[in-house]
Amino acid sequence: MTETDKNFNVLLPKYYDELFENDPEFAEILNNFAYGEVPEHDNLDDLTRFTAILAALIGCQGTDEFSVILSAAVDFGMEPVKIREIVYQATAYLGIGRVLPFIKITNEVFKEKGIPLPLPSQKKINNDQRREMGTKAQVEIFGESMEDFWKSGPEESRHINYWLASNCFGDYYTRGGLDLRERELITFCFLSAQGGCEPQLISHAAANMKMGNDKNFLIKIISQCLPYIGYPRSLNALRCVNEAAK
Repeated sequence: MTETDKNFNVLLPKYYDELFENDPEFAEILNNFAYGEVPEHDNLDDLTRFTAILAALIGCQGTDEFSVILSAAVDFGMEPVKIREIVYQATAYLGIGRVLPFIKITNEVFKEKGIPLPLPSQKKINNDQRREMGTKAQVEIFGESMEDFWKSGPEESRHINYWLASNCFGDYYTRGGLDLRERELITFCFLSAQGGCEPQLISHAAANMKMGNDKNFLIKIISQCLPYIGYPRSLNALRCVNEAAK
């Protein structure tokens, strides 16, 4: 595959032969905007773009498009381990009920591409370290105020803050395949795409900035995800980024 063949806006349209045949006008709009104008607008590298779009498609439950983009991402050379970690971490933000279909799609595409399963383990800690190492990740991402967050709150709901540290951050953020900066990026995309999570989105937009994903970078991410999640959720995400930047 030549470098020209790897261009993002060259790689995808080949998957849309049926759409071009049956809905040529819609296919033209989609091809020109989502696969032409939008990726050409920013200087994001294509692997970062794929990372954001895959996370956003999980967030908005775009199973069909996820399959298409995933296949293209593998053809482009995106590491299967990175793809799997995006899907796994989505469980903490969307729940297994909405993520299980994407695990199945991912495994199907991997098998079609000849990628052997299961993939190498990315577990880096013991089970009895989950809360401690989860809290360590929270502190690195959000600051020292998270040190004792796991034991805060009313007694009847304190276990949820404990689970946030041990499960959300301990089980997922401590894994290999993605670093903390990349994990905060995909979290931003999960929250942006599913909507209704604006308080958490503001918090994670601020965390992204703390991890090095600055305001301009997040605006580029919103821009690249816009064709897949629509204008209302994109504009809400932009408002949250501006709020976090204050």
